[in-house]
This record gives sequence, structure tokens and C-alpha cells, in this order.
Amino acid sequence: MSAALDVTASLYHKVKRVIPPFEWPVFADDIDAILRLKRERRAVVLAHNYQTPEIFNCVADIVGDSLALAREAIGVDADVIVLAGVHFMAETAKLLNPGKTVLIPDPAAGCSLADSITPADIRLLRQRYPGVPVVTYVNTSAAVKAESDICCTSGNARKVVESLGVPRVIMLPDEYLAQNIARETGVEIITWAGHCEVHERFTASQIRTLRRENPGVVVLAHPECPPDVVAEADFAGSTAMMSDFVDTRAPARVLLITECSMSDNVAVRHPEVEFVRPCNLCPHMKRITLPKIRTALEQMRHEVTIDPAIAGRARQAVERMLAVR
Repeated sequence: MSAALDVTASLYHKVKRVIPPFEWPVFADDIDAILRLKRERRAVVLAHNYQTPEIFNCVADIVGDSLALAREAIGVDADVIVLAGVHFMAETAKLLNPGKTVLIPDPAAGCSLADSITPADIRLLRQRYPGVPVVTYVNTSAAVKAESDICCTSGNARKVVESLGVPRVIMLPDEYLAQNIARETGVEIITWAGHCEVHERFTASQIRTLRRENPGVVVLAHPECPPDVVAEADFAGSTAMMSDFVDTRAPARVLLITECSMSDNVAVRHPEVEFVRPCNLCPHMKRITLPKIRTALEQMRHEVTIDPAIAGRARQAVERMLAVR
């Protein structure tokens, strides 16, 4: 353990503002082992912005929101990809890297949005609304993506919808994201009643209370939040957009209306910014831990596979999304 503490000392210096010193010895041995295993396996770790700081800042090679991870996964120089995120993200990485081994540290790391819709649901919607293009949020299974025309993320949803050049689209499964994009674009959007179990818990009254309790706070909201919550915010955007906002504006006090670990990860880079933290955690993201990443690399387990009959069509929908600039 003492050797691991020595090896990881520089990493702890990076995260000392968000990880208490008494916690670090719990992490150091796994971090040291993961760094070694990555070299041995020619592996990289992709981590979503909602991962805890010891993963996001200490073992990840590529970090970002769903769009960034999808873009960066293409052609990554590695034999093995470990996706520190949820299952649909690992599937997307596999779609874009069919020749690489993609591991998910915990296959039970799911998503309430992905669970809310099936391929059969989309086929029924196409029957009901013939000719209307289907835009599917990346927070879906590969099988659902395969039934859609194009995918989107919260970071590019507006551009994707506008790129279609039609007055009406079906946008699934996040009802609130679809409503927020409809308001921004003026496009008629047929929605689905899927919600993120983290973002749907925020309320407009909660935001007003937090503003009163924290004078001058700048409120940044994720577009998976209900529209009345987004209306209370000073800015709405994906996790990457929130991070960029703090990077470029450096507000004295900021409130990120999204998953709790996001604030910790942005705070690492911004000691001068005070982060107000209403702490809603994603239970699925929190299934991913350092010991599980270590075990995945040691045993090469929980490999992500996709039926080839599904993969081709799903990959096409993702590639269409990535072509939108």
C-alpha cells in the first residue's frame, strides 16, 4: 500500500480539494493496479462526466459527455476500451469500434431512459406516424438505435433536429429533452414519456429556493430537466456545455442542475469557483467503481457484444449523428 501511495501521490494532489486525505489510501492500490493493467492490456478508460473524481481524474484517458465519448471512441489507439459509464455508452463504443474489445465494469449499470423504450415501441410509432423521421437519444439500447433514422445527444439535439429540415419529428425517449428542443427550434416534436431518474427530481421551486439561499449564484441546467426547471436557469446545456461555461466564464458561484459528481469533477479545475451542490446521484453511474474497473481489466470480463443484424443499422444512426456539425 505504501508503494501505491507513493506512485499515486501526484494524482492525489490533483484531486485533494474534492477527496479527503483519509479516503485516498482506499483508492491508491486500485489506481496503481489499473494504471499498470492499462499498459499491459493496451487499454484505455473512457469516463463519463458523472463518474466519481477518483475515476474521472485518476484513471480515465478520455473524459466527457456522451457526444464527446462517442467521437473520441472512433479510432482510439488501444486494443481494449473500458467504458466507465452506463451500458448504452459501452454499446455505442462497441458500435464505433467493432474490432476492439469493449468492457463494462458492471453490466447492471443501466439507464432509466434506455429502459423506457423498446424497438417494438418505435415500430408502432412509425405505423402511427408514417414518414415522420425518428430521432433517438443516445441514452437507448443498440436495438432501439437500429430502429431509428438518426441519433442525438443533449449536446447536439438541436442541430440534429434542424438538420432534418422537416416540420415534424419523433424524438425518443426523453420527454423533457424533446420538449426543450421543440421550444428552441419551433419544430413539432412527437414525444415519449421517458425521463431521467436524476434530472426529473429537480423542481422549479427548488431552484428558486437555492437562488434565495445563495445570492448571485449562476444556475446551469441539463436539458433532461423538466422545462420549468430549464426556464429557471441562466443557461441550459449538456454536461460538456456546462463545463465549458465554467471554463470560459468562471462565475464566482455556480449551481449545476445535474448529477452530483459533475460538480466535483469541474471543481478540480476551478478552485476559485464556489460550487453549490444539490446532490442527486445516478445509481447506475455509481455502480462503476475502481475495484470493478480493476477486476474488468484483470479478468477481461463483461465484454460488450452486439448482434451483427442490429449493429449495422444502429451504427448507421450513430454515424449520421456524428456527421452533423
